[in-house]
Amino acid sequence: MKVKEIDHICIAVRSVDKAREVYEGTLGLTPACEYVAPEESIRVIRYYVGSVAVEIMEPTDAACDVARFLNSRGEGLFLISYRVDDVEEVLGELHLAGRKTIDRRPRCLMGNRYAFIDPPGALHGVLTEILDGEFINPGPGIETEAAQ
Repeated sequence: MKVKEIDHICIAVRSVDKAREVYEGTLGLTPACEYVAPEESIRVIRYYVGSVAVEIMEPTDAACDVARFLNSRGEGLFLISYRVDDVEEVLGELHLAGRKTIDRRPRCLMGNRYAFIDPPGALHGVLTEILDGEFINPGPGIETEAAQ
């Protein structure tokens, strides 16, 4: 696997409205977009620091992965996403090398194909995602189903 760059970092929070006070008020970041992704049960505000996106996300469903993370670990770093040339090809390479991955095939969201690879315990407690494609900014307050 050849990683090209860090695409984005996700931080799980209980309330994006409270978190935005810090990210915008204290850190001076400007939101690039805000969206709801029903397929992942999350509400997200995306910022950029240089070319790396920082996403703060809250769960919209008590049973989703972000809600489970918050209940077990509290607010904090949820995942790091690395850009690769071809997600499907990298998944194949990992499987041929005997690595277990969370996803066997790519998922799609916001113009990207992505997959979760090793379970967080295998990567020192950090959920790790690989992706390809270009992020499609849905605009403010858009649900991704409407943007696809």
